[in-house]
This record gives sequence, structure tokens and C-alpha cells, in this order.
Amino acid sequence: MFGQTKAFSGFSVDDLEAARRFYAETLGLRVTEGNGLLTLHLGGEVPVLVYPKGDQHEPASFTVLNFPVDDVDAAVEQLTERGVSFERYPQFDQDEKGVMRDNGPTIAWFKDPAGNVISVLEA
Repeated sequence: MFGQTKAFSGFSVDDLEAARRFYAETLGLRVTEGNGLLTLHLGGEVPVLVYPKGDQHEPASFTVLNFPVDDVDAAVEQLTERGVSFERYPQFDQDEKGVMRDNGPTIAWFKDPAGNVISVLEA
């Protein structure tokens, strides 16, 4: 039924302007605005909708975006230089940078300004 549709995902934020700056300037994504919404344009022109919920926003309890990278350590270093802090989760064995290795893909998690979880993982 939906096999040929061009589905897309979306998530909420509390501050659309802070989200625009983070995704465009910190992460370097192409971001467009229209109708009070943001669209993140990922590789292959996959759109992700970002919509404002203001004070009613609650950060997602799951990873909303996963960015595959060739080198997680290099990505973590570059993001750290841009002011990004990496999350530590007690249930995972992570190194001093926040990178988890040897338990699935090498991965590190961080949050956007609205508290939504994002990851970089080795592809």
C-alpha cells in the first residue's frame, strides 16, 4: 500500500530558531523554513520535518537521528570543537569521549538544544 510513497519522519523542538542554528550551523545541514516549520535535508535529499511545540515539547525518549560516519572519533572531535557535549549512559561502557565500542556499532550520542538524542555511528 505505501511501498512507493516517499515517507519522511519528524520530531518536535521547543525553540525553532535554536534548532535552526544548531542543525544548520553546528551540524552543517541544509535547513529550509516554511509555514512555521523547519525541514532538514539529509543526504540523498531525505527530508526530516522539525516542528515547534514550545513549552509543550518533551524530548524524544529515543534517538531521533543517526548519522553514519566513516570515523566516529573524528566526528566526535569535530563536534566537540563546535561546542557539542556527548552523553554518558550508565548501561553502556563508553570511553572518556563518550564513545561506545565493541557492543554493536561504534557510536556516540549527543543532544540538540531541545534535548532530542542524536548519534554518530561508524558505518
